[in-house]
Amino acid sequence: MNWKKMIICASVGLIAVAGLAGCSNSGSGTGDTGKVVEIEYWHVASDSFGGQTLRELVDDFNKSHPNIKVKEKFNPDMYKGLTQNLQAAVASGQTPDVVQMGWDFLNYADENFKHDDINKIFATAGDPNFIKDTFEPNIAKLAQTADGTQVGVPYSLSVPVLYYNPDIFKAAGLDPSKPPKTWQEVREYAQQIKDKTGASAFFMQEYADTWTNQALVESNGGTMLKQENGKWKAGFDTPEAAEGYQFIADMVRDGIGLHATNEEGFQAFTSGKLAMVCTTIGKRANFEKSSNFKVMTTAFPAFGNKPVKVPAGGNFLMILSKDPAKQKAAAEFVKYLESADNLTKWDTGTGYLPPRKKMDAEGPYKKLMDENENVKKAMEMLPNVTPWISFPGQNGLQAEQVLIDTRDVVLNGSKSAREALHDAAVKINELLEG
Repeated sequence: MNWKKMIICASVGLIAVAGLAGCSNSGSGTGDTGKVVEIEYWHVASDSFGGQTLRELVDDFNKSHPNIKVKEKFNPDMYKGLTQNLQAAVASGQTPDVVQMGWDFLNYADENFKHDDINKIFATAGDPNFIKDTFEPNIAKLAQTADGTQVGVPYSLSVPVLYYNPDIFKAAGLDPSKPPKTWQEVREYAQQIKDKTGASAFFMQEYADTWTNQALVESNGGTMLKQENGKWKAGFDTPEAAEGYQFIADMVRDGIGLHATNEEGFQAFTSGKLAMVCTTIGKRANFEKSSNFKVMTTAFPAFGNKPVKVPAGGNFLMILSKDPAKQKAAAEFVKYLESADNLTKWDTGTGYLPPRKKMDAEGPYKKLMDENENVKKAMEMLPNVTPWISFPGQNGLQAEQVLIDTRDVVLNGSKSAREALHDAAVKINELLEG
C-alpha cells in the first residue's frame, strides 16, 4: 500500500461543559499499590456502530484485569462531537484517559490536548517497542504529525464502499454478480431499479463530515484543499468538484436517489426498501446482522477511467492521562484492544479494517477474510486510500461546517453545485485567513 502522509488539521469551538463531570483525569492520581486504578475511555461507537462489541471488550478487560477498571463513554455526532466534548472537558480541567480520535483531528489533537510522548508511556509500562513491533512503519505514521511525533496508536481503518441488495437487483433484471463499477453505471442501475420495481435506489451517507464528498471530488480529479503562496485555501471551487456533488444531487432531483438522515437511509436499506447505500465499511457488521437479505458490497465507484481515491476513515487511540498509574493502566488497555484476537472481535463487530501487522496473512482475521467476501473486497481498496483532510487553523471546524451545510444546499436543489461550492469557497477562504 502506498499510504500518503496525512495532511490533516482541525479546530474546534467550545461547547457547554454539562455532563462532563464524570471524566477521570483530574486531581490526584490513584497510583497507590493495591488500589484499583479507574480510567475512562471515550468513543464514538453507537449501538448500531460497534457499541455492543466495545462494551463486551471493556467488560472482558475489566474481568481479566482486577486492578484496573475501565469506564466507557459514548460521544454522539462522531469525531466532531467527541472532539468538541473533549475541548469542553479540557476547559473544565477534566479529561478522559483514552480516546478514539478521528484521523482528521490528528494535528488539532496534538496541538490542543496535552499529552505525553506515547512511546515513552509504553516504555514506562514495560513495552518500549510496542508501536514498532505491532505496526508497519507506514501505518504507524498515520498517527504521527509531520515532525514525527507519535500522537497515538492506529486502531480503526475504514473505506467507503457501495452496499447493495441482490434481491432488488434480480427483481430489476440486474445481475448481482456484476455490480456497478462507475458512477454512470450507478445511475443507470438506479434508474432501472426505480422503473422496474418502484423501490428507492440509492443513498449516500450524510454524517456531519465531508468524508464521502472528498472521495467523490478526489476520484473525479479534484481536491478539497490547496496551498498557494504558503497559505491554505479551499480547493473545491472547480468543475471537477462541482461535477461530483452535482451527480448525487441530480439523482435526488430525478427521484432515484435519497436526501435523508442516515437513520432513514440505513433503515430503508436494511428493511429491503432501498437498493444501494454508499457508506463506510465500518457499517458492514450492522448491515449484515440487521438485514433479511444477503448484503453485498463493491468498491467505491469510479468516474469513468479516472483512478478512485478514498480518504482513510476510522480512528487512532490517544492516551491523555497524566497520572503515572493511569498512564500505565491506559497503556495496558490499549495493548489489550490492539491484540490480534481483540482487533478481530472489534472488526467483526463493526466492519473496520485492522492496522496490526500480518492480520490479512495469518490468525483469526485471515479466517474472517476467507469467510466474508465483503471484508476481502474492502481490504483490496486500501491501495486507493488518501489522507482524510480537514481545514486548518482556529476556524477549521467552522470551515468544515460551511461545507457540510453546502452539501445540503446542493442536495435539496436550492443552488447548483457550482454556485454553492463557489459561495462556500469564498466563506471558507475568509475563515482560513482569520
